[in-house]
Amino acid sequence: MRRPRWRSAGGALLRVIAVWAVSTVAMLVLAGALPDFRLQSADGDSATRIAVTAALAAGVYGLLGALVWPVLVRTLLLVPALVLGLLVFALNGSLLLIALWLIPDGRGAASPETAVVVAAVMSAVSSATGAALAVGDDDAYRRRLARLALRRRRAVLPDPAGAPPGTVFLQLDGVGHDVLADALAGPDPLMPTVAAWAGTTHTLTPWRTDWSSQTGASQLGILHGTNHDLPAFRWYEKETGDVVVSNRPTSAAELQRRAMLRTGDGGLLTVDGASRGNLFSGGAAQLALVLSVAARRGRYNRSRAGYFAYFSDPANATRTAASFVAEVCREIGQALRARFRGTGPRVKRGGLYPFVRAFATVVERDVVVAAVIGDMLVGRTAIYADLVAYDEVAHHSGPTGRDARLVLERLDRSLALIAKVARHAPRPYRIVLLSDHGQSPGETFAGRYGLTLEDLVRAGCGLPVPRRARRSPTGAEARNTARAALRRPEEEPEETTRRARRAAEPIVLASGNLGLVSFPSIPGRATREQIDRRNPALLSTLAEHPGIGFLLVRSEEHGAVVLGPRGGAHHLDSGLVVGEDPLAPFGPGAADAVRRTDGFPHVADIMINSSVDPETGEVHAFEEQIGSHGGLGGPQSHPFLLWPQELTPPVGEGAELVGAERVHHVFRRWLTESEGPAVPTGKPSEFRPASGRARPVVDEIRSRGAVPEAFSPAEGDTQEEQR
Repeated sequence: MRRPRWRSAGGALLRVIAVWAVSTVAMLVLAGALPDFRLQSADGDSATRIAVTAALAAGVYGLLGALVWPVLVRTLLLVPALVLGLLVFALNGSLLLIALWLIPDGRGAASPETAVVVAAVMSAVSSATGAALAVGDDDAYRRRLARLALRRRRAVLPDPAGAPPGTVFLQLDGVGHDVLADALAGPDPLMPTVAAWAGTTHTLTPWRTDWSSQTGASQLGILHGTNHDLPAFRWYEKETGDVVVSNRPTSAAELQRRAMLRTGDGGLLTVDGASRGNLFSGGAAQLALVLSVAARRGRYNRSRAGYFAYFSDPANATRTAASFVAEVCREIGQALRARFRGTGPRVKRGGLYPFVRAFATVVERDVVVAAVIGDMLVGRTAIYADLVAYDEVAHHSGPTGRDARLVLERLDRSLALIAKVARHAPRPYRIVLLSDHGQSPGETFAGRYGLTLEDLVRAGCGLPVPRRARRSPTGAEARNTARAALRRPEEEPEETTRRARRAAEPIVLASGNLGLVSFPSIPGRATREQIDRRNPALLSTLAEHPGIGFLLVRSEEHGAVVLGPRGGAHHLDSGLVVGEDPLAPFGPGAADAVRRTDGFPHVADIMINSSVDPETGEVHAFEEQIGSHGGLGGPQSHPFLLWPQELTPPVGEGAELVGAERVHHVFRRWLTESEGPAVPTGKPSEFRPASGRARPVVDEIRSRGAVPEAFSPAEGDTQEEQR
């Protein structure tokens, strides 16, 4: 039964008074503890007068925070998001100084540095008090979370009360099936919230990625139904001379455009969907931290709106800024401890990495979780969010190390919050937990053998090799997300790539333990015979190296051929195996995965997969990563799917779920089972977007002259809906 409006208003007033009282007490305590902070005149005041002054200061500070802070945040969205986080303390301190200045007779004063400390404590105290008072009141709890997550909401949604269940897809980036199973095992599991789901309300199912086991390939397949022609994390396209990088905003936008043209479909989230923290939009109109729209500057680019929704609350901003600083310090301490203890293998963790890690594990996590909470509280039908914290840390600390396990603990607390909010949402929600890939441990290729893959290729081609091995760029997903948040220009192709293009030398790129070699001077895809004529020693040099498991090349005589050590070869077109099968150590399904990639238009001239230890699953990344993914070998190819038991099983009994495109079709089926609004089926003529919400991404395609007519606004749509 709905509470009378007067009772709700009275409860809200009582909570405001309680927060004001607690803030006043906190200010009195701080005035007594900090020598540069006073709440009395120079001649002294009575205790009553000091208390009144503290109450006035606390009230004015709270009022300024409520009125001025949202305006400040909106203005500061023009500056980078991380800069906003670092300015939080100074802004709060400035508001406190203004509040003290407004107190009559000059009774309030503080030095600037003290004002920053007092403001931070006041924000934390008021936030904690308000949350504690609201938890016991369901209506108040929902209102508070809605205010924190969606301060400003443009979309006018129908009343979700009584609607069928919505679906929340939460992606734990990089968490492999075995890693999750270990985190749920034992009487004291590492992730107690998820452990409570598994085996009771949810079922844990592994699935297998394509050869390119990385977020770009998996997420494009899951959200848009196809990852065709996405051979790796980065690759070279001869017809344009461009290097495509999956997590570069312009590349992500182009990959999404290609996927939509191939399927003729808006994506998984076209109807009343939200995309949070992803590389691609999935056709959703509600976006936050989505890279495929980060490069656009227009009215349909709402990706940065997620920052405003979160940072418009000063307590949120203070908490996240403090956590950001703490995470930077934590990373520096963990890196120093690993160095002093001689922990191996390890990679360099200095430079900007501590800040990139803090962005992934704090800022992005907080903004994404708050956006998901807001989506549930307004009753959106389908929500897909990516939490990248574990993947970023595991790249540099190892997938099973102490640092990565601590991140899993914190992610579990975020999942617990989302599950708690789901109980207060206006419609029921089904939470589907999944990962896009796993990670395989192992020393880097350069660390193990003293040279990079590029050095080895150059040696096989008879080209000069530098004496010192150059560091390979990392493919960690959070790096370009942070650059987009900072509004920094995209990273240009590496100098070695530009130099290779000019000199017509081979271009060597890396995607975890998957390497790609392209010859710009050879039009189209170079064949094995062409490579042998130009560089007779190259293929044998690569195939016989102990750090390389196999190569994929295209033969004029035999078609697709996989080459391995000791003269082994696997002819994919005919199935003929000569000598030792190079694909045997990589398990069942390896031949199918490699054969599929061989059919891509932009597959490299030579595709190289590192070796794998079948016992430990260790591989050798061609990048600076001790936890890697991108190719075949070890746990990287085995992510998980934790799905509600009320849904139909993803595959039949005894069958294996293979490929991101299959996962996409499973998710579409589950959305259909919810009996909600019409869900896209892959045929554009069978649906139209609700209220024109697919317009941003559809207009992107129409501007290039190719979009199905089914995406046109319906005749009954209002002018606002069509916009």
